Amino acid sequence: MSLESSSNNIGIGVEQLSGWDYFLKCFHHYADFSGRARRSEYWYFTLFSSLVSIVFTLVDMALGMSSMEGSFGVFGGLYSLAIFIPSLAVMVRRLHDVGRSGWWYLIIFTGIGAFVFLYWLFKDSEVGGNKWGENPKGQ
Repeated sequence: MSLESSSNNIGIGVEQLSGWDYFLKCFHHYADFSGRARRSEYWYFTLFSSLVSIVFTLVDMALGMSSMEGSFGVFGGLYSLAIFIPSLAVMVRRLHDVGRSGWWYLIIFTGIGAFVFLYWLFKDSEVGGNKWGENPKGQ
């Protein structure tokens, strides 16, 4: 991973990663449900995992292991299993970053709660530290 240090508006060094590096970082923290994840970490992970999933689905379809009806092929199914825990972990860390427990994920099952949950995913980090750690942005 390539790490570069830059300064934010208050002069504290902040870790800057590329989108692919954020994706790999989530695999490095495969089942780490503690700490905080910046918006960029969550959304880059979501973007790249979706792109990889599309590629595996196309490969499965090209090899005749999947169909347009939505059945999983071998590669897409294995990738879905491999990505499940890191996806859950980065989502919990993202909730920690906005000051919420990971259990707040269950709010999506209430209907309107899905919109509240989406708001939290787009919300900026809580300034300073919270009970899950220091702000990953250095604020």
